[in-house]
Amino acid sequence: MAVIVHQQLGMIDPRELNAWYDRAQRDLPWRRPGVSAWQILVSEFMLQQTPVARVEPIWLAWIARWPTPSATAAAGAAEVLRAWGKLGYPRRAKRLHECASVIAAEHGDVVPDDVDTLLSLPGIGTYTARAIACFAYGQRVPVVDTNVRRVVARAVHGLHDAGSPSARDLGDVAALLPDGDTAPKFSIALMELGATVCTARNPRCGLCPLGHCEWRRRGYPAGTGPAKRAQRYAGTDRQVRGRLLDVLRANASPVTRAELDLAWTTDTAQRDRALDSLLVDGLVEQTVDGRFALCGEGD
Repeated sequence: MAVIVHQQLGMIDPRELNAWYDRAQRDLPWRRPGVSAWQILVSEFMLQQTPVARVEPIWLAWIARWPTPSATAAAGAAEVLRAWGKLGYPRRAKRLHECASVIAAEHGDVVPDDVDTLLSLPGIGTYTARAIACFAYGQRVPVVDTNVRRVVARAVHGLHDAGSPSARDLGDVAALLPDGDTAPKFSIALMELGATVCTARNPRCGLCPLGHCEWRRRGYPAGTGPAKRAQRYAGTDRQVRGRLLDVLRANASPVTRAELDLAWTTDTAQRDRALDSLLVDGLVEQTVDGRFALCGEGD
């Protein structure tokens, strides 16, 4: 009997969560009626490790310019990288362009609706495949990101944080999903709760809609793992790569090595390493005369 009671206490009431979402959800453009599966896919690529506020204006401009996979595929890779702007992790832009090309050529310009096929597309992993199946097609599949893992860790398991991702995460969330057509809303509401209320730092527990939270019941025990350090950007190879890409985005024709060198004079070895990594990633090309350009513009 004790085990049964514990399992019941550890569940999340879909009615509570969905009712909260109806009144508290953020007005994000990719959630509005009429947004296509492709446009939702674009938002998922952009939102990886990037705040909503930075994504929204670039997403709006992107779908106005390239509303379909075929429109994106028809654009040059360099044009896509320019449109990606300052979102960071520009390999995502290259993979998005590759993904668009495959959907246009092999799937009739329609984003697939099943998880296995989505997983076969460039740039799409476990989370993104399930997010598209759920948010674009209303399927009852577990969608697990950092926010969801944190809510489940606290509300269900009574832990301050979720620890490292594991194979158990999908099973945990699948067990919480309600039956019927409320499951997709529950999935996005669970994510929204983690993003806006049950945050990693300074969770706003007074605004939590859940009638039961195991972490709250246990008196909010502190985490046992080492504190996570905020990711540093200044002075990293990522910053140097960004500076080099800025030079190439600003030039429609290839530039000399001397022009690139001016982008980062602090540490020449770091600059060389960053440039080499951009070449390896296929984001930058070198011309036969030794100049440099964005991918597709090195001819």
